[in-house]
Amino acid sequence: MPGSRDRQQPSDRSPGLYDRVLDQLGLAIVSGEAPEGEILRIEQLEETLGVSRSVMREAVRVLESMQLVASRRRVGITVLPRSQWNLFAPRIIRWRLAGPDRMAQLSSLSQLRCGIEPVAAALAATRCTPEQCGTLTAAVIGMSVTAKRGDLDAYLEHDIAFHRTILEASGNDMFSDLSQVVAEVLAGRTHHNLMPTEPETAAIRLHGDVAEAIQLARPHEAETAMRAIVVESIEAMSLDSGLGIG
Repeated sequence: MPGSRDRQQPSDRSPGLYDRVLDQLGLAIVSGEAPEGEILRIEQLEETLGVSRSVMREAVRVLESMQLVASRRRVGITVLPRSQWNLFAPRIIRWRLAGPDRMAQLSSLSQLRCGIEPVAAALAATRCTPEQCGTLTAAVIGMSVTAKRGDLDAYLEHDIAFHRTILEASGNDMFSDLSQVVAEVLAGRTHHNLMPTEPETAAIRLHGDVAEAIQLARPHEAETAMRAIVVESIEAMSLDSGLGIG
């Protein structure tokens, strides 16, 4: 707690403390609460957040790695302009989805997915291993079962597994490296109540179409079905429904 290092030290060992501090600072920056150019002082942050210097330094180090801030001795911690942020960092995506520009961020990420995932699906149709094909089938079955139960958290796990497997099965390392970005998009829609309470049957059917096309080594069909998944999501958001498939 502020003002007493002896009382702070036990809290430093509490589960989730570091993540809480990092999330508070990250959210403040990406939301504009801490605007570009603002100087943050570690001493003030320690006092405000009630944590030790070691926790603050580690949090600042991670923020620096994402190019959200720059730390200089005798100057402090400077909030950097958005043009310098690593916008592909999963935590930044998560924070932006939790902020006021959520729908703009979802739209931007969905457009990125539209450019990447259909191509990845086509590549996967020629490169997918039997094990990866099995993972895709299992994911679609899992989505179907959990959708009927209305278990969105379990549905999300299968959905993420499906899209991650396709990006990895593409055989393109750069596509594969975007799997966590796609996972954050899917998780953000679920956690911010932008999914229907019961996922659409059409969404699951399209995932099944992609899996089947990949298993049958039909790249054009895989690409077409995957594009339909992402385009439907974009169209749904453009109608301000806040709902989409993916």
